[in-house]
Amino acid sequence: MAASAKIDPMHQFMINPVVGDHLVASPFQFTNSALWMGLILGCILVFMWGGMKRELVPGRWQVMVEGFVEFISGMTLSSIGPEGRKFTPWIFTIFTFILFANYLSLFPSGFIPGGHPFAVTAQFTVTGLMAIISFSIVLIVGFWRHKLHFFSLFVPHGTPKVMVPLIAIIEFISFMVRPFSLALRLFVAMIAGHILFEVFGNFVVQGINSGTVTGYVIALISFVFVLGVNALELLVCAIQAYVFALLSSLYINDAVNLH
Repeated sequence: MAASAKIDPMHQFMINPVVGDHLVASPFQFTNSALWMGLILGCILVFMWGGMKRELVPGRWQVMVEGFVEFISGMTLSSIGPEGRKFTPWIFTIFTFILFANYLSLFPSGFIPGGHPFAVTAQFTVTGLMAIISFSIVLIVGFWRHKLHFFSLFVPHGTPKVMVPLIAIIEFISFMVRPFSLALRLFVAMIAGHILFEVFGNFVVQGINSGTVTGYVIALISFVFVLGVNALELLVCAIQAYVFALLSSLYINDAVNLH
């Protein structure tokens, strides 16, 4: 009984093979993470396909897709300037992927027969890869456009000469931490929300199963917390997608304009 009552909120983040009982040393193992990323990609393709009909009188779906594109286009234009249009495809890609991944991970169990919702953005390897790609774009664009003058990014205008070495070191460390903080922010936000879901959900079930008045009270309070966390998570899912895309565009702006 004690073992069955144990709460393991981290179990939901385990990567497991879709077929078979355990992972093997093979790059071709099809896992639950790959399954959900495929599902996310499929949903994005359907979403984009439904909005690319280019009807003379656009329907709601087309208006929604065009609104997404215009929103990201406006973000890159305001963050980077006229050259921001070149980077709109990447910013749109990460924003849409994160948004769909976050919201799909909130679906209840049974959404896929026999499957459990899997938060791919709660995997640091996924958020880290997107952050590394964004950071790589910054480095490639920065050195391609400005050559060695790109290092002037670490010395803000008006810095006293005596302070240049110290400021340059601080700016360089801050610059190198960017991809880590970018990936960690999304990862922590999503994993924390799902852990709260799991913990309070278990409190609800165990409180009801206890069959006592105290258990029912705890279950009711936990259920209220679940509703509150769910409402907050719906907001966090969109905010984290926006923050990741916005910070990526601002970092690219530094490489383009050396601000």
